[in-house]
Amino acid sequence: MAESDKELQQRLTPEEFEVTQHAVTERPFSGKYDDFYEDGIYVDVVSGEPLFSSKDKYDAGCGWPSFTHPIDQAALKSDTDTSFGMVRDEVRSKTANSHLGHVFDDGPTEAGGHRFCINSAALRFIPADKLTANGYEQYEHLFN
Repeated sequence: MAESDKELQQRLTPEEFEVTQHAVTERPFSGKYDDFYEDGIYVDVVSGEPLFSSKDKYDAGCGWPSFTHPIDQAALKSDTDTSFGMVRDEVRSKTANSHLGHVFDDGPTEAGGHRFCINSAALRFIPADKLTANGYEQYEHLFN
């Protein structure tokens, strides 16, 4: 059963709640994972669902963590976002329906051409050396 807004507000920071539940975008260059490059995986801050690997993270210079692709495309869903007079592809987590950010077609061509531009506040980082301790041992192969 999905958590209520009240339960989520008690568990998440105000920014995490606003980003994931109300599709707010954090200020560029303000997120804790923008300039962060340790080995590990990034999971949905709401559900813990694995989303991205540090192996696919790169500096796009846009002010938000950017990834060339998710660990598993099936963990994501997209919707058309027409806010602010733009048409963009919004990225959400499949399990919790958390707003994560947007995907653009201006990523590195050698890696498929996508840039998943993701809010740090939508993510929790699991270091590679703590994957097993946190129940994510099936992702250790990404770092061996």
